[in-house]
Amino acid sequence: MIHNNEVTVSVQNVSKNFKLPHEKNNSIKTIVTGLLKNKEKSFEVQHALKNISFDIKKGEFFGIVGRNGSGKSTLLKILAGIYQPTTGSVKTAGKVVPFIELGVGFNPELTGRENIFLNGALLGFTKKEMTDMYDDIVEFAEIERFMDQKLKNYSSGMQVRLAFAVATRAKAGVLIVDEVLAVGDSDFQKKCFTYFKGIKRSDTTVVFVTHDMNAVREYCDRAVLIEKNEIQKIGDPEEISVAYSKLFSDSSSNKQSEAGKDRWGNKSAEFTEVEVISPVVRADQKDLTIKTRAHVNRDLSGAVVGYNVKNESGTILMGNNSTLLHQKIHELNVGQDVEIEWTIPNIFNAGRYFIDVSFTHENGVDVCDWWKDASSFVVDKEPGNPYSINPEVKMTYKKVG
Repeated sequence: MIHNNEVTVSVQNVSKNFKLPHEKNNSIKTIVTGLLKNKEKSFEVQHALKNISFDIKKGEFFGIVGRNGSGKSTLLKILAGIYQPTTGSVKTAGKVVPFIELGVGFNPELTGRENIFLNGALLGFTKKEMTDMYDDIVEFAEIERFMDQKLKNYSSGMQVRLAFAVATRAKAGVLIVDEVLAVGDSDFQKKCFTYFKGIKRSDTTVVFVTHDMNAVREYCDRAVLIEKNEIQKIGDPEEISVAYSKLFSDSSSNKQSEAGKDRWGNKSAEFTEVEVISPVVRADQKDLTIKTRAHVNRDLSGAVVGYNVKNESGTILMGNNSTLLHQKIHELNVGQDVEIEWTIPNIFNAGRYFIDVSFTHENGVDVCDWWKDASSFVVDKEPGNPYSINPEVKMTYKKVG
């Protein structure tokens, strides 16, 4: 929820380099002899980020995505003030609270209760403020029975839950988030999702690093894709998600297919059929149905199937997937065929529309088959308003005074 055009994070021409030593100094002798060598030959410069620039507006949920080693975590640490850029500048407005490396500052020799007050002090809260928040923090973390045990006796999951519960109390102008939606069990993850949905309704600016493209689509207003330490693309979450997914395609699967001009994936599962039942949609037709069929080429877990509907200019009008609809696709075995049907209300105005379909696994990370313009349909009705979709809208009118 972007509240205005005020910029709260400004990243301008940021680059970050690290010096990597070629030799390890394991003894006094190697340290002394190393001092006599040409220092320039003893180090290799790693360019972790190259000339990164973007602005984030107040209240914006901004995603940062990229493959491992692309530089996104380095960028996040620069935004959090943990690293300083080699060149360029970062300016932020308001208090920055990082949700990265949760639990840093915890003392394993102190109890859970004592660590809550310790972390609260680090976040700038008074003892009275932490006392007032204590019960809510413990309830959120769901570890009330263990609060008087030493932290070193907690499991790693319990420690992260406690750290997350404390961090949610921070009054942030800018929230820096690194993959924390993956902490804990499924019930605790739901709490995390609920928390971030609440954040979207506030004035807080969120910078969010993730590999989960479903989370990018659901939460982010905009996103940036970093590849090979540079910005490859910045803009709409759907466009960024597609661009990210294409990075994982085998070079052989990037070839144009016979059935579509743009199709890619690792072929662990492949669409064998994509069609719209009654591809000419009449005005009196209440719904339209997209029917898909896919063949599974190897055992899969965490499968996600989705679609987009676009107008003739290529603008995505709507879309959905099995995860957003809370439809769990169970383990799939090699040789199986899967049929998926999507029933959509006929809210489209006259014109031709195109359908993209996607089949991913490992909860959206790996692309099996992503097929752009896999099918199309024509809506045959009298033109209504000038927009592509025309849902039923009710309006009331009255004079006051």
